[in-house]
Amino acid sequence: MRIAIACDHGGFPFKNMIMETVRAQGHEVIDFGTFSQKSVDYPDFVEKAGLAIQQNQADRAIIVCGSGVGACIAANKMKGLYASICHDTYSAHQGVEHDDMNVLCMGARIIGVELAREIVIAFLHAVFSNVERHVRRVQKTRLLEQKYFLQK
Repeated sequence: MRIAIACDHGGFPFKNMIMETVRAQGHEVIDFGTFSQKSVDYPDFVEKAGLAIQQNQADRAIIVCGSGVGACIAANKMKGLYASICHDTYSAHQGVEHDDMNVLCMGARIIGVELAREIVIAFLHAVFSNVERHVRRVQKTRLLEQKYFLQK
């Protein structure tokens, strides 16, 4: 898979570890920054990773800010992005398997680097189940998106 990676200054301390982990799992990294700990605005970097998914340049994204909250809110404002904060491995794989999540958000000020590595691996290894009840629920979510998003 092609994985878009983006972070703000709060998430920057995890960025290299995430990119190394993604590559070690056999996936391609697309790095959208930030490239230092200089203060930046997380929506700018979320947008870059999100556009990569919308334009089929990336299959999934991993976005990190200080808490994970801002990144998650911003990602979910973009059509076709299904983001969640995951600070445990169960949510990281279950979000993909049951809910077809394509954006993993984490908070670098909330969890440690080793847990973050395990969460990334769980996210990358997960595959949507295609179980009828999960398909039905995801379809209903997509209908909400079509109904309430004003533009593509």
